[in-house]
Amino acid sequence: MIKRVGLLIFMFGLCFACNTIEKPEKPDDLIEKNKMVDILFDVFVFNAAKGTDKRILENNNVTPDVYIYKKYQIDSLQFVKSNEYYAYDMKAYEEMITQVEAKIKAKKDKFQNEIDLEEDRRKKRLDSIKKIGDTINREKAARAFRED
Repeated sequence: MIKRVGLLIFMFGLCFACNTIEKPEKPDDLIEKNKMVDILFDVFVFNAAKGTDKRILENNNVTPDVYIYKKYQIDSLQFVKSNEYYAYDMKAYEEMITQVEAKIKAKKDKFQNEIDLEEDRRKKRLDSIKKIGDTINREKAARAFRED
């Protein structure tokens, strides 16, 4: 009997706990979608940076939240309310996240291209130094041969 009452109370509580979530009101100071994508991009980058080596940010006195709020001239409440508003519509939010991912991939590709170009320059420099060294060594060998 006690188990039935407990189960009944649990089921009753579960029914009330699973009510629908109402759509948040559109904030008066809603951050524009494209700007929100840029903000989320910076948030993702900072989170990745913190995951890689948080000390670099700390040593350079960079506080990600403060940096983002200043850069985009927003405050934390405006960001939270805008993010909550956009996140309610999962399809639209997923599209925003897809745009963020595309920006991350574009930045990554750009940096990888720069790294590849620098590596090519370094190899060419080393090759030219090696060629000069080979030329000098051949000239020394030829002089030594002529002197003998």
